[in-house]
Amino acid sequence: MIAGALNIAALRSGRRPSEILLLFGLIRRIAVPAIGVGTLFLFVFGLWLVHEAGYGYADGWVIAAILLLIVANAMGGVGGKRDEATAKLARRLAASGDAPSEELRARVRDPISLTLSYGSGLVLIGVLALMVWKPGA
Repeated sequence: MIAGALNIAALRSGRRPSEILLLFGLIRRIAVPAIGVGTLFLFVFGLWLVHEAGYGYADGWVIAAILLLIVANAMGGVGGKRDEATAKLARRLAASGDAPSEELRARVRDPISLTLSYGSGLVLIGVLALMVWKPGA
């Protein structure tokens, strides 16, 4: 949620590169570590709960949840790399006058980056749904 909120703020912010750089920096310093810790906890405690509840690790919904977790992380990683390139451009522009840039604005609104980032979050919601409803169990 933090990453999404900061990303939306970047989309709506003023056009100054320093503002974009600040918001993308907060994503990298706060949201990314929180997502990493949350994903680790989801994986470890999810598997522990599967064991404690007496389900099998080979159940279809467990395998699907693990695969979706991998997909979500891959999507987030690729989206994050694209956002790093955008932050690099913002850093360069901020250092050279902090003037608005259409190139930076287009990179912040890049549909591929946005699809990867928000798609990753939606896939994680799908993992949660699998863990709650356990289809086929």
